[in-house]
Amino acid sequence: MENGKDTIKKLISALGGKFSKELGIDLSKGDSHEIFKWFLASKLFGARIGTNIAIKTYKEFERCGVVSPERILETGWDGLVRILDDGGYARYDFSTATKLLEITKDLTRNYAGNLNRIHQMAKNEPDLENLLKGLGKGIGDVTVNIFLRELRNVWTKARPTPSELVILAAGNLGLTKLGEDPLNALEKVWALQKTKNRDFCDFEAALLKLGKDYCKKQKHDACPLGDECRCKKVK
Repeated sequence: MENGKDTIKKLISALGGKFSKELGIDLSKGDSHEIFKWFLASKLFGARIGTNIAIKTYKEFERCGVVSPERILETGWDGLVRILDDGGYARYDFSTATKLLEITKDLTRNYAGNLNRIHQMAKNEPDLENLLKGLGKGIGDVTVNIFLRELRNVWTKARPTPSELVILAAGNLGLTKLGEDPLNALEKVWALQKTKNRDFCDFEAALLKLGKDYCKKQKHDACPLGDECRCKKVK
């Protein structure tokens, strides 16, 4: 792709980068408290619910000071349901409150409430994903993928396969080809065409937003990448 660097810069500029950064969560130092906050946000993002509602609900948890394993357990089921409802998460409030308590109890009992311990104990990338999915009954493939993709630069074993939406957007922009390993291909593209003051996680997050909000919905005329997207509607 000849003008790949300009395309990537335009992509991130138009759509933004990491979701964690947008939420004010700093994962860069591997702090266990910040990682748990991103874990909580990932759980909220993982449901079939609008991104804006998930963000609003996370902000409500933050406003209430319920962003640690200890505070979740102290708040209890009724308190969690109230926070979820206030954030607009009403459709999943009961089940999410139950799952959050189960997950947090397992995390506290087995890993002293520290997600970094799970990474330390994992034998390899698949084992890390399985250990995370073993926390209660509320962690599935989608939540694990959301959580790990923004920890690529923090945890060496965090190497989830890019989601289908990321792959869709990357293909439409001509950044990957059929038959290529998507993660390796995108890492090579980023290594050659990286944008200043951004990292691969920003690139991946921007592709996800493009795939979710434009490619999947076929909103070609509104696409911020314009003619650079191969999928742009021909009039």
